[in-house]
Amino acid sequence: MATRCFYFSFCGWSTKSNDTHLSDLEKGGGESEKLKLPVFKEYKLEQLRAATNGFSVENIVSEHGEKAPNVVYKGMLEDDDRLIAVKRFNRSAWPDTRQFLDEAKAVGQLRSPRLANLLGCCYEGNERLLVAEFMPHETLSKHLFHWESQPLKWAMRLRVALYLAQALDYCSSKGRALYHDLNAYRVLFDQECNPRLSSFGLMKNSRDGKSYSTNLAFTPPEYMRTGRVIAESVIYSFGTILLDLLSGKHIPPSHALDLIKGKNFQMLTDSCLEGHFSNDDGTELVRIASRCLQYEPRERPNAKSVVASLTPLQKQTDVSSLVLLGIGKEATATTEMLNLSPLGDACSRMDLTAIHEILEKIGYSGDEGVTDELSFQMWTSQLHDTLNGKKHGDNAFRAKDFTTAIECYTNFIESGTMVSPTIYVRRCLSYLMINKAQEALGDAMQAQVINPEWSTALYLQAAALFSLGMDKDGHEMLKDAVSLDLETKGN
Repeated sequence: MATRCFYFSFCGWSTKSNDTHLSDLEKGGGESEKLKLPVFKEYKLEQLRAATNGFSVENIVSEHGEKAPNVVYKGMLEDDDRLIAVKRFNRSAWPDTRQFLDEAKAVGQLRSPRLANLLGCCYEGNERLLVAEFMPHETLSKHLFHWESQPLKWAMRLRVALYLAQALDYCSSKGRALYHDLNAYRVLFDQECNPRLSSFGLMKNSRDGKSYSTNLAFTPPEYMRTGRVIAESVIYSFGTILLDLLSGKHIPPSHALDLIKGKNFQMLTDSCLEGHFSNDDGTELVRIASRCLQYEPRERPNAKSVVASLTPLQKQTDVSSLVLLGIGKEATATTEMLNLSPLGDACSRMDLTAIHEILEKIGYSGDEGVTDELSFQMWTSQLHDTLNGKKHGDNAFRAKDFTTAIECYTNFIESGTMVSPTIYVRRCLSYLMINKAQEALGDAMQAQVINPEWSTALYLQAAALFSLGMDKDGHEMLKDAVSLDLETKGN
């Protein structure tokens, strides 16, 4: 089966010319005819169930996984091959259907290249779901706090600050100045690696819109007094994101302001950025942040003023966000061409932590349909010992004790009692975790031999190939895995 080309279908409904050059964006990220987004619509629950593979755990893209209060899924609509993000609220949220629909419709009228725009909603029975554009390159939190290969470049941090300010300015100009719980998780990166503000935060995040999910040390002072968010509170939260961008850490504003008053800028700035920006630029960003963090709401600037202050700081306007974020062209092309599952995406980026979380979620589903041939001579006590060893291996795997997991899984495999492709895949990842890529590749290949219809084995082969520096073979393996997924879905 031929692999569908995600790049062209995606570009058909999103923007490609609004991104890399600031000359197109001095307008503050306003509405654009080039967005080509559909009008807001109401979806059927079955449509969204099908799009997310039955709200499968494998499709969860929330950074806190299933533990998130309102889980977000990656999905694809069957009628137009559009990748979407589906936010599923918990059942206690939005008891009033009309209030939910009115709020969603109002947010759905917004259209900006600075937003991950809201495309629709669903409200059947107790279900409350929102549908938005899918952003394939994760969150600011991931790139700023949990980077693996390189820290976020200074020019990219400045671009994030400006684009986010432009998003807030646009929303304010459309009468949607309130944004609930603005933080680094709410800033996403699109297919061109441009930062966008999630539209989900424009919706009330509880039945009365009063709750604040972040640590109270980071909440606006007036929220602590009244329990409510006002337009100026959003600017305060924006100031905390500027601190994040400056420091590469989540510093409580009160502590940051003490450092600023003492002119202790070195303690405030990310050591990874030493020598990468001028003192004048650093000082100006600190000044903007301190203005946003003023105790009295009336003393904070509005979004338009912040945009005006941040614009002169942009020095690399001719460099694409793809380059600034450090996303390789070949890897980007693969992501754009393929409709990668969350597991495929994690393997393409060699995000071993994400792969581990996904394998934990799917459990032993890869063993379904695989016949276990028990030897006639096998005594019950031996079988019990084998299964006990597997259990110890699973506990070690869950605890990220990968050396012990390898030992236990090896004993299980060598016992010859049962055949399990999942055991091979788990040992494969354990080998990757301790930098034994060749052994990992062998295990992933063995898992495929046992269960040829299980795409997970192919995805792990791709990860092993990337780890061995065989990028071309790895991308080919990703294509094979996606083709198998499509074929399986078609059947």
